[in-house]
Amino acid sequence: MAPTAGPTGASVELPPMVREATLVSPPRPPSGRLPVTDLEGYRALYEASVRDPGAYWAGVAGELEWTSGWPASPVVTGDLADGFRYFPGATGNVSANCIDRHARRHPDRLAVRWLGEDGAERSWTYAELLEQTARFAQALSDLGVQRGEVVAVFLPNLLETFAAVHACFRIGAIYNVIFSGFSAQALADRIIDTGARVVVTADETFRRGRPIALKSTLDSVLGQLPSVEHVVVIRRSGNPQVPMTAGRDVFWDELLARTATLADPVPMEANEPGFIIYTSGTSAKPKGLVHSGLGFMVGAYHNVQLSLDLGPEDVYWCTADVGWLTFPIFELVGATACGASMLACEGALDFPEPDRFYRVVAEHGVTKVFTAPTLLRMLARYGERWAQGHDVSTLQLVALVGEPLDAKTWHWVQDHVGHGRLEINNTYGQSETGSAWTSSIVGVTPAKPGSCGLPLPGHAYAILADSAAEAVDPGGAGREGSEAAGEPVPTGAVGHLVLTAPFPTLFRSIWREPERYRTQYFSTFGPGCYASADAALEDPDGHLWVVGRVDGVINVAAHRLSTMEMESALLGLPGVADAAVIGVDDPTKGQVPVGFVTLAAGAAGSLGEAQLAERLVEAIGPIARPKRIFLLSSMPRTRSGKIVRRLLRELVVEGDIRGDVTGLEDPEVLVELRRELQSLDHPVG
Repeated sequence: MAPTAGPTGASVELPPMVREATLVSPPRPPSGRLPVTDLEGYRALYEASVRDPGAYWAGVAGELEWTSGWPASPVVTGDLADGFRYFPGATGNVSANCIDRHARRHPDRLAVRWLGEDGAERSWTYAELLEQTARFAQALSDLGVQRGEVVAVFLPNLLETFAAVHACFRIGAIYNVIFSGFSAQALADRIIDTGARVVVTADETFRRGRPIALKSTLDSVLGQLPSVEHVVVIRRSGNPQVPMTAGRDVFWDELLARTATLADPVPMEANEPGFIIYTSGTSAKPKGLVHSGLGFMVGAYHNVQLSLDLGPEDVYWCTADVGWLTFPIFELVGATACGASMLACEGALDFPEPDRFYRVVAEHGVTKVFTAPTLLRMLARYGERWAQGHDVSTLQLVALVGEPLDAKTWHWVQDHVGHGRLEINNTYGQSETGSAWTSSIVGVTPAKPGSCGLPLPGHAYAILADSAAEAVDPGGAGREGSEAAGEPVPTGAVGHLVLTAPFPTLFRSIWREPERYRTQYFSTFGPGCYASADAALEDPDGHLWVVGRVDGVINVAAHRLSTMEMESALLGLPGVADAAVIGVDDPTKGQVPVGFVTLAAGAAGSLGEAQLAERLVEAIGPIARPKRIFLLSSMPRTRSGKIVRRLLRELVVEGDIRGDVTGLEDPEVLVELRRELQSLDHPVG
């Protein structure tokens, strides 16, 4: 393929992962529920939406219910760095939109079916979800929770999690969901920061067959938490040995039994805070990202509409944990706003056997799934035999977010799970954006294996250079560039991905740290650009490729190499299940790549370090030859499925872990990885 000409007239050689990707048309026609039906219609809608984002978002919000001040005029005020407001003065309630309006129209429609790891199963209709939500909202009020106060929600995926979150929305409290796998100290840090007076938790939950003692974890740090006055405990396991302190602790069912009335939804202004979600820290303090309630709902509703197109015929499953923002976007708020019938699952998706995913899809007739690329790589690693005997023909769509999906896994899933009938939608977003703002539009826009799709309407962005040498050939050959800092890079070149206009789901501040908000996100390119800290390129078809963090682009002898491209090359080898690449300092070249690989079942012994290194040289060039490639049994992952490359770097460069590990799915994996690396004579510094 000839080099592509970018907007500045410069030529950029596309990297192989982009050059070899082909457009894949949706396997099904548009449903008719969406505002566009073809690619040209999408392009026209997108251009109109970024010319007048206020008008566009007012149209989306107008599909929902407002109490007063609607239609809002003006629709949007302020700017990115110093504070923006969507629909100022308009009031409504998230809970009323997500639950009440569906309970009025379809009270018997399934809202949520919960599946326990141990085979337990429960479900609520929209009428039942409304009753539980409104009763718990009144109970919170009776406990003294006021509008604007924080309620800590230390819960796994349960039916009551939906009610707890929407009860906070209902009375104007701010909720903070805390990942149920966090350590006691990580839990304490977040409650101390928010000053929550009420904590909602469960006695226990289960993961990989083991009970996880949530209430005991909370009890172990309550002495550090003077703000906590009440602890509400959901009986998940019913373990009678779970300690309860009279006057402070109360079981959920007993609290609701003594609550006689149902709380009405409180009208909230569109920009009032709705929830706080913390990012995991490294050595720095975790950031409490503040999202508005109604603004987030409008954007999440829009995101789910276009990226999933849920209808009354769908059985929908978001596999994420509630502690990962994907679950509030794509299930707790976005999917309920669309009136979806949802599944919520406890525990690991490959326990007790690797066929749990297929079994759930087959038994419940799941039509659409939102998950992480990690799940698909896990299915591929175990092999197609685990799918045998399970009829998953109802499955029409798999959407993804979290980290880039490699083309090999994309095709494996299409061939062995979808048999050519699946729409695979790889999206991109951040906790800060509150939405997956690049995506396919279901049934309308084509996909490209490996890309993050197209920008959704209402989201204006740019890919910028940070210096005159920034816009380079991402394939590693390099070129001379003339772009000044802050100028757009040519099509096909890697640069800093930024957002150039506010939209409703974008976070509004960092809890109690407004100056940190401005410094961290709006100092790189000025107050008019939200700096994502992600590196990306746009291909000639307009698809976005997020190639890693800006600090994950490795500078080898003045050649900038994308870690995503190197990982994609490794994943292209048969037998490679997972791959991660980092850069380490080198006295001659500045930086050099170091790789980590896990092999698929049955592939042990078929690949060695030399073969893997040659794969990088063949795919990218001699400049990409790694200093080492380590074959490992597993990778350190967050519960959302992201490989924590920072921890791999610490293990091989420093020999130990120094950063935050609270977000890991299984912190014990670090002990095994340390042992494996020590046995491999691992020094790379």
